[in-house]
Amino acid sequence: MCSQNSKVELFTDGACSGNPGAGGWGAILRCGDREKVLSGGSAQTTNNKMELTAVIEGLQALKHPCCVTLYTDSKYVADGLSKGWAASWKARGWKKSDGKPALNPDLWDALLRLCAVHEVKIVWIKGHAGHPENERCDALAVAETKKYTKN
Repeated sequence: MCSQNSKVELFTDGACSGNPGAGGWGAILRCGDREKVLSGGSAQTTNNKMELTAVIEGLQALKHPCCVTLYTDSKYVADGLSKGWAASWKARGWKKSDGKPALNPDLWDALLRLCAVHEVKIVWIKGHAGHPENERCDALAVAETKKYTKN
């Protein structure tokens, strides 16, 4: 059971200009009426790496174990966690069921470790559909991407 002070909403999004290419991520943490906004980017990355990084950075910003409702528009992140794909890849030595290597094992491993600390409920939301926090996270991610692209 989570206390009111440990209930957190985490909204995330990642973006990439080219895939691979310059990328950015944005995250909004909300607990009651408090909010923390985070963002970052990379000169050479992929969209999926930025989606994962947004969630990792958001969870890492929490100072104690929390009950987190994660809102993401990434099916890769949502399904990887909620359907147990990432845990299965890890159990098989970062191999998918077809024997091919799983992508981004370092990021998935970090995310799985954080999910062991926090109680995380995943809510998939449709991207670019007017969800206010998703739109804000997208704007953060795109702004970070632009720091690495030539005008």
